Amino acid sequence: MVRNAIIVGLAVGWIGISPVQAQPALDMCAPNQRNTPDKTCIVDGDTLWLNGENIRLEGFDTPEPQTNICGGDQEKALAAQASARLRDLLNGNEWTIERDGMDRNGRTLATIRIGGRDVGEWLVEERLARWWPDGEEWWCAD
Repeated sequence: MVRNAIIVGLAVGWIGISPVQAQPALDMCAPNQRNTPDKTCIVDGDTLWLNGENIRLEGFDTPEPQTNICGGDQEKALAAQASARLRDLLNGNEWTIERDGMDRNGRTLATIRIGGRDVGEWLVEERLARWWPDGEEWWCAD
């Protein structure tokens, strides 16, 4: 399967060999920002909007910030940490994005790499995420 890659720099981005406008610094999505065109922001530790495209990062899962499915306040706090770490990684480094189809919710599935390393690896190693689909949701434990 061919993946679509975009190299995004701190100052200049590229699609193939065609220059594109530099990406603004990523911040957390505001509630009213989710339905605006060309939005670019972080939803949570594994989901972001990039120029109006809803992207779900593949291979790992982070706690849920709004629904706290199983871990209550602990899950929400960990979700905030995972989101902040993703923001710091993306804003502090050059990165690439490799698109790989769509999920059942219409989001683009993708992998973001920094220096060839999946950002999910950092989050899993720092206990801010789990591998998907087989990693244990350890934040759900009492």
